[in-house]
Amino acid sequence: MTEMTGMSLKRGCLAMEDDDSAAPAEETKKQKVSECCLTKRQENVPGPPEPVSAKRGKMTSDDQLEEEEEEEEDGLSEEGEEEEEAESITKFVSSHQGFSGILKERYSDFVVHEIGKDGQISHLDDLSIPVDEEDPSEDVFTVLTAEEKQQLEEFQLFKNKETSVAIEVIEDTKEKRTIIHQAIKSLFPGLETKTEDREGRKYIVAYHAAGKKALANPRKHSWPKSRGSYCHFVLYKENKDTMDAINVLSKYLRVKPNIFSYMGTKDKRAITVQEIAVLKITAQRLAHLNKCLMNFKLGNFSYQKNPLKLGELQGNHFTVVLRNITGTDDQVQQAMNSLKEIGFINYYGMQRFGTTAVPTYQVGRAILQNSWTEVMDLILKPRSGAEKGYLVKCREEWAKTKDPAAALRKLPVKRCVEGQLLRGLSKYGMKNIVSAFGIIPRNNRLMYIHSYQSYVWNNMVSKRIEDYGLKPVPGDLVLKGATATYIEEEDVDNYSIHDVVMPLPGFDVIYPKHKISEAYREMLTADNLDIDNMRHKIRDYSLSGAYRKIIIRPQNVSWEVVAYDDPKIPLFNTDVDNLEGKPPPVFASEGKYRALKMDFSLPPSTYATMAIREVLKMDTSIKNQTQMNTTWLR
Repeated sequence: MTEMTGMSLKRGCLAMEDDDSAAPAEETKKQKVSECCLTKRQENVPGPPEPVSAKRGKMTSDDQLEEEEEEEEDGLSEEGEEEEEAESITKFVSSHQGFSGILKERYSDFVVHEIGKDGQISHLDDLSIPVDEEDPSEDVFTVLTAEEKQQLEEFQLFKNKETSVAIEVIEDTKEKRTIIHQAIKSLFPGLETKTEDREGRKYIVAYHAAGKKALANPRKHSWPKSRGSYCHFVLYKENKDTMDAINVLSKYLRVKPNIFSYMGTKDKRAITVQEIAVLKITAQRLAHLNKCLMNFKLGNFSYQKNPLKLGELQGNHFTVVLRNITGTDDQVQQAMNSLKEIGFINYYGMQRFGTTAVPTYQVGRAILQNSWTEVMDLILKPRSGAEKGYLVKCREEWAKTKDPAAALRKLPVKRCVEGQLLRGLSKYGMKNIVSAFGIIPRNNRLMYIHSYQSYVWNNMVSKRIEDYGLKPVPGDLVLKGATATYIEEEDVDNYSIHDVVMPLPGFDVIYPKHKISEAYREMLTADNLDIDNMRHKIRDYSLSGAYRKIIIRPQNVSWEVVAYDDPKIPLFNTDVDNLEGKPPPVFASEGKYRALKMDFSLPPSTYATMAIREVLKMDTSIKNQTQMNTTWLR
C-alpha cells in the first residue's frame, strides 16, 4: 500500500484533454438532421423533452442507492475549491512507480460495452430488421410532404388550437390512402385518422385519440398481439450520455422519453454500446433513424415481453487507450499485473460529486440536515469557475433580486436543475422550498444525498486502509448473501481483503467493530447528522444504507503497448468500424509515441477512472478529475 504525496505524484500525474473544441474535425461532427426524421428547420428545433427519470414507481432506499444518477454538466470548477473532496481519495494498493499518459485525448479512446444480465457483452453487429408481415411498407416515411409532417407534428404536440388536420388525397387509390393512414399513425403516436369526402374531394383527417397522455402510451390497438410489447435494441453512441441520447431518439420518434428503459447510464465522452428497450415502436421505425442521425447506430433488434430495469446489468467491459505514455515496458507490465492480481480501491470517482464549484455532496448534506435555505443557496448562488454565460447571468440576477421569476427569465434552457428549482420557487414561494425542490426529477434529487454517502464512504475507506492496511482484521465486515457479518478473530485467515465491505451510512446497516466505527460517527457528528437516526421526515430522503467492497479486482484484463506517429489515428476498431469492414490498425515497430491499450471488465457502480488511477498512480486533484467528464459507469 502506498500513500498519495504531493511531490512523488507530480511525476505520475495523469494528463487529460477534454475540450471538445480542440478535437479533430471528424470528432466534432454536428448532429445531422434529415427531413425523414425531423421536418422543422434546425434553428427552430426545440430543446429535448424532459429527461426521463431513471426509475419510476415505489422504490426502497436500497433501490435508490443502486439508481443511476445523471451528472449535471454546467461547467468546470477551479482547482483548490474542493480540496477536501480530493483528499478523500488518497490511497493506492500497488507498489509500482507510476507513469503519465493522456486519457481521452479522443473520446474514441474510451469504449464501454455493457455486460447484460446473461453475462454477454453487448455488441452492435447486426443492422437487419426482424421480418414482420404486419409492419407497414417503407413508403410511410416518404408519402407525407415536409409541410404536412410539420403541420401534423405541431398538431400532435398541441402547439395550435386546431381540432384536426386534413390532408387531400391526390392519387385516390385505396393503396395510397392506406399508406397515408399508416404513415400518420406510425409517425405521430396519439393521432387517429379517418377518410372524408368534401365537395367531391377525398381527405384523410387526423385527430387526437386520447389527449396528451397518448404520447407516453403508444396506441395499443395497432400493435400485433403475437408480438412482444417492447422492441429491444443495441444503441451505439459517440460523445453523448444516455439521457441525451434518449431525449434525441424520443424527439425524432415524437414520443415521450419515459417509454424507453435501460439497465444503466453510460459515459458522455466515450463510445458506448448498451441495450435499450422501447414500448411499441417498431424495429423498422427505429432502424430508419440510422439514415438520419450521426454519432448513433441502432441494431440487434428483437421484440420482447418486458422492458429493461436499472441495475439488471452485470457490469461493463472497457477498452481504454492511454496515449503518449512515459512508462517503460517493465513499469507497464508491473502496473497491469498489479491491477489484474490485486485490483484497486473501489473509490467513487470524482465525477460522482459533480463538475461544478459546488460539489453535489454539499447539497446532499444540507438536505439530510433539513437546511432547505442552504440547499437553495448552494444550487443557485453565484460560483467561480467556468459556466455557461446564461447560468452566470441567472445566478447574478438571483443574488441581486432573490426573485425566482426574474432569474428564470435569464435562462433559455429551463430544464437544468437551476431552472427547475426556480420554477418551483415561483410556483410555491420562498417559504416552501421543500415543495419547490420537489419539482426537480426524483433521481436528480436523490443524486445529491447519494453523493454525500459516497463522500463519507471514500473518506472512511481511506482511513480503514491507513489504519489497518490491506489485510482483513477482526471487526471488519463481510457479506454472507446480502447480510453483513463481522470477521471474528479466529476466522481472519478464512478471508482476504477482497471479501471486506464498508457501509454507506444509513439506518439499516451495521458498522465495523473497530475504530473505523467511531470515525463514521465523528464525521457525521461534525456534519450535524445523527448516525443513529438516518431516517428523514421526508421519506424519499431517508437513507437505509448499503455495503460496498473496498477492493475490486477487474476481470478479463488484457493489455498491449503500441507505437504510433499520428496522434489523430484511432488505435483500435469500434463495432461500427467492424460493421463497415474496416481493417484493424497496423502499428509500426517504432513510433514517435507509445500508447497503452487495456481491456477489463468491472461490476456495476464501479469506476473505470479509479482503475486507471491505480495503473498510473495519478494525481486525483479536482482539476484533473473534472476534465474527465464521465458519468458514473455501471
